[in-house]
Amino acid sequence: MTKSFDFDVLVIGAGPGGYHAAIRAAQLGLKVACAEREAVGGVCLNVGCIPTKALLHAGEQIAAARHAADFGLTFGQQSLDIAKLNGWKDGIVKKLTGGVGALFKANKVTHLIGQASFVDDHTVKVGDQTYSAASIIIATGSEPAKLPGLEVDQSSIVDSTGALVMPDPVPARMLCVGGGVIGFEFAHVYNNMGAKVKIIEFLPNVIPGADADAVKEFAKIMTKQGIEIAVQTKANRAEKKADGIHVELENVKTGEKTVEVFDRVLVAVGRRPRTDGLNAQAAGVTVTERGFIPADTRQRSNVPHIYVVGDVASNPMLAHKAMKEGLVAAEVIAGKPAEQDAVAIPGVVYTSPELAWVGLTEAEAKEKGYEIKTGVFPLSASGRAMTLQATDGFVKMVVEKDTDLLLGVHIVGPHASDLLGEAGLALEMAATASDIALTMHAHPTLGESVLEAAEAVHKQAIHIMNR
Repeated sequence: MTKSFDFDVLVIGAGPGGYHAAIRAAQLGLKVACAEREAVGGVCLNVGCIPTKALLHAGEQIAAARHAADFGLTFGQQSLDIAKLNGWKDGIVKKLTGGVGALFKANKVTHLIGQASFVDDHTVKVGDQTYSAASIIIATGSEPAKLPGLEVDQSSIVDSTGALVMPDPVPARMLCVGGGVIGFEFAHVYNNMGAKVKIIEFLPNVIPGADADAVKEFAKIMTKQGIEIAVQTKANRAEKKADGIHVELENVKTGEKTVEVFDRVLVAVGRRPRTDGLNAQAAGVTVTERGFIPADTRQRSNVPHIYVVGDVASNPMLAHKAMKEGLVAAEVIAGKPAEQDAVAIPGVVYTSPELAWVGLTEAEAKEKGYEIKTGVFPLSASGRAMTLQATDGFVKMVVEKDTDLLLGVHIVGPHASDLLGEAGLALEMAATASDIALTMHAHPTLGESVLEAAEAVHKQAIHIMNR
């Protein structure tokens, strides 16, 4: 790199994409700075992936204790210390964000604090200081999308950030506007903690993008747990009154309108890329009408030495996608032959049971012209699932008929996200269903269900009747 710049690489944003990019670039011998206006770790560590999983775990322990009597284990009266719960969750966040800061120091990444904005294509102003860099990586992330008529106050009407602060007492009636991953995860948390929860979704189906069979099974389980689901429904407006938040709901198919009363409303209608204050036009960087900054497979924007990673680059807005893209950008800058060439990006809803998928759905495979066959293994036939009291769900495998090539795997069940690793590796290695079926899996494990689904593709699963 030329010595005429302050840094070889300047990363804007210290979320999953940004801090991965900064650390990898430093590992490759480059002089690196990372600018962040809020807290290191971005949305994921501070107000996203990590704290939601902490609350999900807490809620699942409550639910598990309720059902322990089924196998002879009885506890005393349950109580919930909201202050301690919030403190425990925040402690995990503090530990992880502190860990990122320590990694910056260990890898000699200069941490710049403040709003970063372009002066020109090689110069960025951070706070009151100006820095130059040979290459710049934009990793500014995303923020919750707004919904007209439901103004977020982070108290009674909240977005995903506000929903993380569990109120005391837990609201008796909760509305989740949006039937995507965020809506279901928070619905699951609040439902387990005693709230009566309703989810509404504008589209005909919840969890858009997931396999239809898996979504149907997942929605059935969530309904059985007490969560009410209404599709093709929208929230027009909300009014706060003495007895709660009066929300006008409309069936988008029939036009029928009703008013229902809730104690807390979550607005979870997606996220939008964050570019405010970036002044990207000063660098000549293209920003779309929707706020995205497009990048090629090497994460380069239209300005070759300016790279883009994570939510601000494209959908899906997922931390693991951002991490991968951050590594690619850093390696390309360092002259490595890197490229974002993932066969498939995993998706997960971290409820209990989880819904997880990677690769093509059955519908997508057919749309792409594949002649397919599928294999489904129900967890009700899994000995390990029985011991966990978690027999709802299944593993579904989508395979090309003639070649036996694995196209997609869809799981509803406990630890589905962990089971998905095998499926992702199989897809990346162009494995067949037979490859998985021929691989010895430990017994008794949930992983055997993946093997049995592969066997079911060939109508040879041992523990079910093969139709």
